Amino acid sequence: MDGIPSYVAMYLMFVFSTTCHEAAHAFVAQRGGDDTAYSLGHVTLDPMPHIVRSPWGMVMAPIIGLVTMGWPIGWASVPYDPHWGQRHPLRRAAMSLAGPGANFTIALISIVILRVLLETGVYHLNGTGVHSGFVYLNDGVPSSSPLAALAFLLSKLFALNLLLGLFNLMPLPPLDGSGVAEGLSPRGLGSLYDKLREIPGHELLGWIAASQLFRYVAGPMNQLIAVGLGF
Repeated sequence: MDGIPSYVAMYLMFVFSTTCHEAAHAFVAQRGGDDTAYSLGHVTLDPMPHIVRSPWGMVMAPIIGLVTMGWPIGWASVPYDPHWGQRHPLRRAAMSLAGPGANFTIALISIVILRVLLETGVYHLNGTGVHSGFVYLNDGVPSSSPLAALAFLLSKLFALNLLLGLFNLMPLPPLDGSGVAEGLSPRGLGSLYDKLREIPGHELLGWIAASQLFRYVAGPMNQLIAVGLGF
């Protein structure tokens, strides 16, 4: 897939993956006793409630990222009761972990399907066929075929969700990793996070710092992709 069709596919994959991520947060919070997100309709795979809550992060930012970098970037969130989180730190940690967990689940399903197709000879890792995504198509299969589109979708869905899951586990607010670390840590570290949230512009600063640190995760992530595909 090339050009506009690939951009449309990447955007739709971003919306789907982010919606699953946020719905998982809302579902685990509701199961843990916080109905805030549930009451606002966020326990759903319908992307519209998430788009309405975060139009810039769900629409504008990923489109700009696709046009400028060829990769969607963005954000979304679901509301929760901070007093509930303070009373139940482990439940809050589980809520924070649920979003990346949803991304890792999508990545796992994608790579398992791709591996099955590799083992059955539908795709192969090396050869003279048409390259699509992480794999090669068999000789004679055109790049515009449904098999080529499926290889592209599975490859990008795997990479996108692996990236989203790992990035969101960075232990810096406003990312999910900070909620996990705060919920699992002694109260002293939780107080540190409270102080960080008092810094003006802490969300933007957290995003910038996490983006810089994530560069050191990119290499191991590429190795994980190679292991998953059997290189």
